[in-house]
Formats: sequence, structure tokens, C-alpha cells
Amino acid sequence: MHHGFYDPNAASTTTTDSLLSDHRSAQIRIIEEALRFAGVPENPMKRPKSIVDVGCGIGGSSRYLARKYEAQCQGITLSPVQAQMAEGLAASQGLVNKVSFQVADALNQPFPDAQFDLVWSMESGEHMPDKAKFVNELARVAAPGGTIIIVTWCHRDLSPSEESLRPDETALLKKICDAYYLPAWCSTSDYVKLLQSLSLEDIKAEDWSEHVAPFWPAVIRSALTWNGFISLLRSGWKTIKRALVMPLMIQGYRKGLIKFAIITCRKPE
Repeated sequence: MHHGFYDPNAASTTTTDSLLSDHRSAQIRIIEEALRFAGVPENPMKRPKSIVDVGCGIGGSSRYLARKYEAQCQGITLSPVQAQMAEGLAASQGLVNKVSFQVADALNQPFPDAQFDLVWSMESGEHMPDKAKFVNELARVAAPGGTIIIVTWCHRDLSPSEESLRPDETALLKKICDAYYLPAWCSTSDYVKLLQSLSLEDIKAEDWSEHVAPFWPAVIRSALTWNGFISLLRSGWKTIKRALVMPLMIQGYRKGLIKFAIITCRKPE
């Protein structure tokens, strides 16, 4: 339930079916790229032993990270349905002793301070109505020396002469947020400033928009097939409404308004 990481040059010459069938591999690739970018150690003596997946969805990242690092991973989501599905998938993969899931608020996490070696948030930041509180909670539950990884949708950074986005940009984002039930977005630099305010170390950020953007056109092309159209009709109005907004996501990427960002840092020892 998250984006994949694609080679933008290869994606331009890849068929829709191939791109969609590669989505699972691309989803794994984005996890690996995030870990590489953050410099999470592979050494068995230094790799994370405790992980929290903040906004875990149905637990895909949790299961992958638990297997990769032989670590204990706890996932939190606001959705009881997602938590139940995540538990079932973990059981079917023999991971009940490694991963667990619960319904909890990312802005008020049910964990003590300094508990996790790796604090992971894959495409959940855009759902947080209070970005400062969100980042504070990520930092609070991170253990000394622990790594924080945030992969999220952002809007473009403002120039030094700007105080806000242009009215047309604000209107475009509002349409997207209304369809996806999202609060206001922030920029990548806003996240960096929040992390700096908490005296976190090794803060890095990068724009991955070109690596995720190819999937949106592929999804739209698949929806324009007869099978895709029937599936949309069966899925209900909410899904149709979100599908109708996908061209606006493409427009936002092309205009440079929407950014798919990774922001990482480390909590001081």
C-alpha cells in the first residue's frame, strides 16, 4: 500500500502491464533505497533490533523489515481493519513472534521514550494534521543513536521571496486533499526545520518524485481498460472519486508542485 521506486528512463519505454506487474518489486525497492539513503547498518552487530512502523497500513514494511533485520517490529495504524489484516498476513507468513500491530494514534504513540532503533514512516506523514507533533513523536520514541526515516508527499519548497504557494497551486492541492481526505501538506524544507529544531543529527533529504511518478500514468491507463472500468464501478463512489483525481497528481508532479520526499536523521547518542 505504498509507491514503488522506478528507473524513470526505463519506465518511459515500459508497457503498462509490465510496469504494474513490477509494482511489487518496486515497492520492495523503495524500502531498500530508503534504508540505503539513511545509512541503516547491515552489520548484524549494529543493525536495528527494535522497529516501529508508524502508519503501517496492512503491515508490508513491518514484515519486510522484521525479516531483513531479524528484528522485533511494532506497527500502528488508525484503522482496525488494517490492523486485523496485518495480523492475519503476519500469521500466514510465520511472523507472529516478530511483528505485532495495534490501533494507535501516530501523534500520541503508546510507547515509552527511546524505545526503537529504527523509526519508520512510509507515506503516512501526509495524513498527519499536526506535522510538528508528528515529528516530535517520531523523535521521542527513537532510541539514542536510532534512525528516523520519513517518506512522504510534500509540496515544493518556497523560494526566499515567497510566503506561500501560488493560488492556483493551493487550489490544485485542495482538490487532491479533499479526494484523499488529507490535511494540509508541508514542504521538505519544513520537515528539515522541524528535525533541526529537535537537535537531531545527520539530517538528509532528497526528492524522489521522478522515481515514483511513472506509476500514476500506468494506473490510469489500466483503469481505462474494460476490466479496469468494471473494477472501478464495483469498488464504489469513494474509489471512483479518488481515481478521478489521479490526473491531478500527475499534473502536480509535472508542474513541480508535488514532491515525493525522503527525509532521514539520527537521534544523538
